[in-house]
Parts: sequence; C-alpha cells; structure tokens
Amino acid sequence: MGSDDDFENMAWEIQQKINYDEEKTYSKKVIKEYRNPSNFGFIEKPDATGQIKGSCNDTMKINLKFRNNVIRDARFWTDGCGATIACGNMLMKMVKGKTIKEARFISKKDLLNALDGLPKEHLHCAKLAIDTFRSTLDQLEKKLNRNDHELKY
Repeated sequence: MGSDDDFENMAWEIQQKINYDEEKTYSKKVIKEYRNPSNFGFIEKPDATGQIKGSCNDTMKINLKFRNNVIRDARFWTDGCGATIACGNMLMKMVKGKTIKEARFISKKDLLNALDGLPKEHLHCAKLAIDTFRSTLDQLEKKLNRNDHELKY
C-alpha cells in the first residue's frame, strides 16, 4: 500500500513542477488555450483545408466552413507542442465570424498579442498558425474563382 501512495505523491510533485515551469514560461492565456483547446479537431466536409509543416517539423492542418463569405466554423489539428496548440486554438477563435477579407488581415503580431506573447524560442509557432491559415484561405479563393460564385451553404 505504501508504494501506491509513494507513486501518487511522486506523480503529484512532478505535475506541480511542470505547472510551475509552465507558469514561469508562458502567459496564462497560452496555458489556458493549450490545456483546453476548444477548436482542436476536424470539420466534416470542410469548404477549405490547408496544411503546412513548420521549420520545427510541427505540422498544422486547418479546416474552415463558410456561409455567405463568413467563417462559420474553424478547426485545427497539430502534432506540435503546447505553444503550437495555443496558437492554433486562439487563431481559430479570432477568425470565426469574420469575412474572408477581414480574416486575411490577422497577423502574427495580432495572434501574439491575443496570447499575451510567447517566449522567443516559440515565436515560430505563431508563424506556423498564420501561414497555415493563409494557405487555407488561398485554397478557398481558388475554389471560389473556379466556381465563380460565393459559398452559400
């Protein structure tokens, strides 16, 4: 019985150390976004999909659903670190309800401000999210140009 208690105590202590290190490194917003990513996953039958592999070998994929040129749903998937998850999740929150034109103007700086910043060694995570999102919009615009109409789902 003692070894179970010892293991539980050790696991608790390790988790406390991880929490302390995270709180020293990341803003509360970053921690909240990567611990509880509400936009993580895929959209069934998306109107647009983009995928990019970043400089750190993290991959991000974004699915978007539109109606009347407004982003109605946005989801992301990544195999990346917590900072990449936070960037993907926050960006999806930022783009929902925006027109394609409005959403295209969201910058890496806007994303970093929404997260209250990232450590220097994780700035590339915001770039990956923005680049993947813009790639997804490019895919959509090609689709719209081919069909010569707006998406009205």
